[in-house]
Amino acid sequence: MADKIKLGFAAALAVLGVWAYYQLADVALVLRVLAVAAGILAGGAVAWLTEPGRQFAVFAAEAIVEVKKMVWPTRKETMQTTAAVFAFVVAMAVFLWMTDKTLEWVLYDLLLGWKKT
Repeated sequence: MADKIKLGFAAALAVLGVWAYYQLADVALVLRVLAVAAGILAGGAVAWLTEPGRQFAVFAAEAIVEVKKMVWPTRKETMQTTAAVFAFVVAMAVFLWMTDKTLEWVLYDLLLGWKKT
């Protein structure tokens, strides 16, 4: 129950930061943005102290470890894959255009006899 109260308080702090942005309409934009940032950071700090916040921190750390294990493609591999995708898109576009024109010819010219002028 305490975690729910803390999370509610964290959300209230974040909302308070956004509220302050609009209440400080006559103040410099930098201060207004700092008010939002302070509200979000304060809310994040309170949320961090909850059990779900700690679980999220552990999850985020594990995700970073997994991303570091990942083997990213080289520039050459990326360019080759991109070229293959573009070639496939062009081939499909030509195929669909030819199918459309063939069906148009069969339906309008052969079956219905509607000649276009």
